[in-house]
This record gives sequence, C-alpha cells and structure tokens, in this order.
Amino acid sequence: MESVDVAIVGGGPAGSSAAHAAASGGAETIALEKGIPREDREGMGPDSTDAAGILDYWVDIMGIHPDEFPEGVILQELDRAEFRGPDTGCTLHGTGIESSYDSFGYTFHRARFDDFLRSRAEDAGAEYRVGTAVRDVDTDLAVTPASAEPRHVVQLADGSQLGAEYLILADGPQRRITNRVLDRYLPAETAASERLASTDANHIAYQEYRRFPEELFEEIKDALVFWWGVMPGETAYPWVFPNADQVCRVGLTMPIGAELGEVEDPGSYELLRADDESIPRGSEYIGRLLDWQYGDEYSREDFPIVEDAGKRDGTETYSISSTRPIESPTGAGIAVVGGAMGTTSAFHEGGDHTAVRTGAIAGELAASGNFTDYNRRWKAALEDELLRNVTMADIVSEYTPSDWDRVIGCADAMLATETGTGLLERTYSAGWQAAKLFLSYRWNKRQARDDYVQLLAGEYSYWTGERCSRRRICPTRFPIDTLWMVLRAGLIGEDSPRYQAGSPRLEPWEEADTIDTENTSWLTDIQTFNTLRLLLKFNGGSK
Repeated sequence: MESVDVAIVGGGPAGSSAAHAAASGGAETIALEKGIPREDREGMGPDSTDAAGILDYWVDIMGIHPDEFPEGVILQELDRAEFRGPDTGCTLHGTGIESSYDSFGYTFHRARFDDFLRSRAEDAGAEYRVGTAVRDVDTDLAVTPASAEPRHVVQLADGSQLGAEYLILADGPQRRITNRVLDRYLPAETAASERLASTDANHIAYQEYRRFPEELFEEIKDALVFWWGVMPGETAYPWVFPNADQVCRVGLTMPIGAELGEVEDPGSYELLRADDESIPRGSEYIGRLLDWQYGDEYSREDFPIVEDAGKRDGTETYSISSTRPIESPTGAGIAVVGGAMGTTSAFHEGGDHTAVRTGAIAGELAASGNFTDYNRRWKAALEDELLRNVTMADIVSEYTPSDWDRVIGCADAMLATETGTGLLERTYSAGWQAAKLFLSYRWNKRQARDDYVQLLAGEYSYWTGERCSRRRICPTRFPIDTLWMVLRAGLIGEDSPRYQAGSPRLEPWEEADTIDTENTSWLTDIQTFNTLRLLLKFNGGSK
C-alpha cells in the first residue's frame, strides 16, 4: 500500500491550499479529487462554482493577493455592493475594515482560480490526483508515527488504498466523507451525519450565466447586487454578479426543501405569484427577477444564457453550508477545512477566503507533525469573520419583506449621514431605528461568541471499547477525583519540573494504560492538559 505523510480528501480551494502548505513544510502530500466536468474548463477538476467574489479584507484573510494570479482569473474590479429591498435600497462603497487591498473587491473565474491553486500546490511538491474518488477512511488510533503502518487508510473507489499519518477533509458542504468519518468519534444520538445532513445543514443555490445588454452591463459591471425580502426563506436572496464581456451571473440561494404552504403572507414577496402552487424553480425565479428589475426596457430574450459557461449549458446548481462551523477531532490526526467545516456564509455566499485560510492552517500543522493547535488557530484567524456571518444570519432569520425595507432604509440613512466619524455616532444621528439595528447586531454578536461553533472538540470521543485505544490517552474516561488529585499536586503546568526546557516529552499516542501518579509525563501533552482542565470546570471542579 502506498503511504504519505498527509492525505487530503477534496481538491477545491481548501484542499489545494492545504496541499500547498503541507508540501511547503516538507510533508509528502497527496490531494484526492473526484473531479467533474465544466463547460469552461478543459478536463476534470474540483466541483468549482463561481462565487460572488472577494472583498477587500478577504484578500488578507485568504493570504493571496490578486497580483499573484495569472491572466484570466480576475474578471472585474469592484467599487461597490448594492443591497435592494422590495422598495428601498442602499449602496456600500467600503467594508469599513482595514485591508491591504485598495479596491472594494473583485470577481473571478472560479475554475481558473482552482487551477491556479492546484498549480501552486504542485509547484510546492504536492501530488494532485484528479479522477480519484474516495469511498471511506479507516483510522487506527493505536498506530504511532514510528509505526510501520499508517494511522489512516483511505479507501479509494477503484479498490486501492492510500495510507497517511494525517488526514485533511476538504470535501465541501455535502460532507460525503467528512460525516462518515466524524460519526466514528460521536455518540449515535449526536451523529454528524444527522446534525450536518445536507438537506438540513445546507442551502441550495442556482445561477445562470447571462449576457446583458451593453448599456445595462456598463451600469452594473463594478457592483455586486443583492435583493433581500423578495423571496421567502431564511437567508434566501437573488443576485447579479458581473463577469467579463457583458456576462453576469444571475442566481439565488434558498433553503433546501422549502414549502410554499409554510410561507406566511406569500403575497408580500415580489417574486411569488398568486397562482403559484409551490416554490418556483430557480430558473423561474431568475426570469421573474429580470422581468421585475429590467422589464420596462428589456425582455428576457435580451439576456441570453451563455451556454459555454458554468457547469452545464450556462447554468450550475450547488450546495452552500448554512450551518455554524465545527471543530475537528484533532486527537485522531484529522482536520476538517473549508465548506466541510461550515465556514461558507449562507448570508452572503462568501466562502473561498475562509476555505483557503483554514486549508493553509491545517496543511501547515500537518507538516509540523501536530494537529493539536488547529481548532485554536482557525478561531484566531477567522472568529470575527464567522461571528459576523452567524450574527447577521440569526438577526434576519425571520425577517419579512417589510422588515427588509425598514432595515435597508436604516442602512441607507446611516450611509447618508455625514455627522461624526464613528459608526455609532453615525448610527444615532441616522435615527432610532438605525441605532436599534446597530445595537441589536452588537448584542447578538456578543451572545453568539459563546455558541457559534456547532460541534465542539470536546464532543469527540476516542474510546474504542472497554478502555481507551491501546496507545492513546482517553481523558474523558478517568475518574474526576483522580484528575483533580493529579492537577492539584502541581504535576503539570509551566512551573512543573516536567515542563522545563529540555525535559523529556511523551506524545499522546504513547502507551499509558493506567494513571501512575509517580510518573506523570503523559500529562505534559498540552491537549490532554486542556481537556482535563475543561473536565474539572464542567464536573464541579471548584474544590
């Protein structure tokens, strides 16, 4: 069986970024990508879907400046985003977040972007295998890095196997392999395959590539345009995003399985009709949007579909993770990245920047030989961004069309007010409704900080039967009184003799069948220590 240091399931932005970072760190790395065809890409590649684009501060989160891209990746430089309600609208010319990128943002050709990331990973020394589907992954927690056998065995659809010491799951929001792997570390009643099931945990998105009339394209070629409150469903909205050569992506996102009978006051939604018997298909929604916005001057025929773009015949359908992010079972040598870990925002469909960043963090740590810090590292890099997404999605979850008009009107008043330099000052000067909106956001964001992660690392168990894995500590199974005794004895921590520079350090996979209070070197593993400390906190450890 072939073996490598790092195996990556999925070759999109997260997987390719992980491969680049791992290979750059000297790890033997293989990225496995099932591959699908696209009209606008030669050969097979990842399940690429054109996203809205990248905003200014997202460039810094992603860590890749557009100057690094080859020609053809960037499609349009942007100078604004337009947010429109049923009867109101506002225009944002800046995110208000400091960035090294001078423009408001850009749209890009997603397939070419993926090809760039793949080439970058290969140039670093990673192997990228397209057309290789993964069927499952088997993990033996008893295996150590010094063992001749790999800890993870990736089962491929062709019947072959690939061994790896570290596993990075980057299979996107459908999580076909991720859920299967995570289920093995979770109780049956809280299985990932149920909590993160695609039909419940994702939105569905649909878009068409349409060529716009020249005059109209000139008006919107620098803008991202969103409509809110015109179709039912939590964080459901249509959009127009400019590409090149008068082509725009016209699309929408909505919850999977939405039912018209569950919609309160369907007549209040601009894109619903009185004779609708069900929620319209994506293509019909897009036709109605074009009629509503541009019907006074143009007909639908003035916006022909560009059939040599997108996944198939100028269209594409794809999933967007609408859950909160999850932590990874790093104790098993596994990291989940990108859309598979829920970093894509259903609120604004942005996810490429967080996919690249989480993939890079996981790849870097895999090359270093220690995943322990992964969950802390991605939070340090992305917590504010993810909190913004979660908070806004929560605030607007039950908004009606009139609510959207009110909120967008407040935002318009805030933007139009020139008094003061701070957001809070401008908010109050824009009126009480604007102040309430701002304060509600601040309050909800503060509350979300404690529970925005949907699946915590502490929920994973590495228990394999009557006792812990033969070579791995299972701290959740030790008596709490014994743990308290060990901690209280001062046998761990930066001040203990076992922690001093030059002291021998045993890794968490080393043999430890029982607690030996005379030899506590196993406790020097920082992940184990943190787990014990949390156990004390949640088991009345106030002794």
